[in-house]
Amino acid sequence: MTARRHKSDRIIGALTVVLLGIGLIVIYAIGPMRANVMNSVYGSNMGENDFFFQQLRNVILSLIVVIIAYKIPYKYMRKYAKLVMFGGIAACVLLAILAAMGSSLARCELGACRWYNFGGFSLQPAEILKLGLVLYLAQLMAERKAEGKLGSSDFWIPFAVVSLVSLGLVVVVQKDLGTGIALAAIILAMLFMSGVKMRYFIITVAVALVGAVGSIVVSPHRIERLLTFSSEDSSDSYHIENAMIAIGTGGFMGVGIGNSVQATGYLPESINDSVFAIMGETFGFVGLVVVVGCFTVLLMRLLRTANYLESDEESLVVVGIFAWATAHVVVNIASMTGLLPLTGITLPLLSYGGTSMLFTAAALGIALQLSCYTSREPRKEKPAVEKVQVRKPGEMRRRIG
Repeated sequence: MTARRHKSDRIIGALTVVLLGIGLIVIYAIGPMRANVMNSVYGSNMGENDFFFQQLRNVILSLIVVIIAYKIPYKYMRKYAKLVMFGGIAACVLLAILAAMGSSLARCELGACRWYNFGGFSLQPAEILKLGLVLYLAQLMAERKAEGKLGSSDFWIPFAVVSLVSLGLVVVVQKDLGTGIALAAIILAMLFMSGVKMRYFIITVAVALVGAVGSIVVSPHRIERLLTFSSEDSSDSYHIENAMIAIGTGGFMGVGIGNSVQATGYLPESINDSVFAIMGETFGFVGLVVVVGCFTVLLMRLLRTANYLESDEESLVVVGIFAWATAHVVVNIASMTGLLPLTGITLPLLSYGGTSMLFTAAALGIALQLSCYTSREPRKEKPAVEKVQVRKPGEMRRRIG
C-alpha cells in the first residue's frame, strides 16, 4: 500500500452497524409470527423468540467478522486469494456430490441443494465463491495490467475458466439464479473497471447474455417464472401480490412493530427474501426511505473509496464488493416491488440468515480497512499497456534488404 494510513471511512462502519440493527429489530418484530407458522405447518416446537436469538447471534458474529477483516492487513489476505477462490469452487463441487449421494450433510429445499448441513449450523458455499472471486480477480487483473498482458491469453484463459466454472456451479448445478446474478455483477463490474479494451468488455457482456438466456431456456421453472411474471394465477404472482399488499398496508408510517399481518403466513419467506416488504408494512414509506437511503449512502461511499485508492488491485477489490452489494439490494427490492420477476436473493445485513450476513460483513470489513489508504485526490486511471513486439534495427535492415 503506497498511501499513508489514516482513519477509516466511518460512514461505511456506521451504516453497517445501523443496517444490522434495523434487521435485528425487524426479526424481533416478526419472529414470533414466523415461529407460529413453522409450528403449525411443520409441527416444530419453536419458541416465540427463537428467531430473534438466532439472528442476534448472527449479528454479533458479523460484527466480530467486520472487526477481524478490518484488522488483518490486506497484504496477508491477498496471499490466500487463490485458496479462497478454489476452496469455494471445491466446496460447491463437494456439495453437489454429497447431494447426489443423498447425504444428510447436503441440505436441499424445493429441488435445489445449496447448503451444507452441520446440525444446527448451515453453510452456503456460494458465499465463499463471491469473496474468493473478488479477491482473485482483483489480483489477476492488477498483475496482468502491470505486466501489459490484460488483453492476452495469460489473462483471458484463467479469467474465463474461473468465471464460467463459478457461474456454472451456482446457476446450473445449484439452480440459484439470484446468486448467479450477484456473481455476474462482480465479474462484469471488475472487468469494466480493470481498464480492459471496450471491445473485449462488450464481447464478454454478449457472452454473458447468451449464457443467461441459455440458463433460462434449459430450465422450465425459469421459463414459467418469466411467462407468468404478470399472471394472476401463478405462485410467483401470489408472492409479489402479497409483498405489494404488505408495502401498501404500511402506508406512510407503518402498522407498527408486532402488528404485521403478512408475516403471519400470507407472505412467503417473510424473514428472508421478503423482509423488505415486511419492513414496508411495519415501518411504512418512511421506514423504507430510511433503509433505501442507508443502502444508497453505503454504496456511494464504497464507490468513493474505490475511486480514491491508488492501487489498482485494492480499487478493484472495493469495486467487486460494491457490485456484490448493489446486485443484492437492487434485485431484492425490484423483485419485491414487482419490477423484476421473483428471484430468491437476500437483502444484505437485513435478511435472516448466517452465511450471507457473515460474508457480506467480511467484505465490508475489507472495504473499511482499505478506506484507510485512500489518497486526497481521485485516482488517475492508468491505461492498460499491452506489450508489443519491437524489432531490432538489424532485423529491420535485413527485412528491407
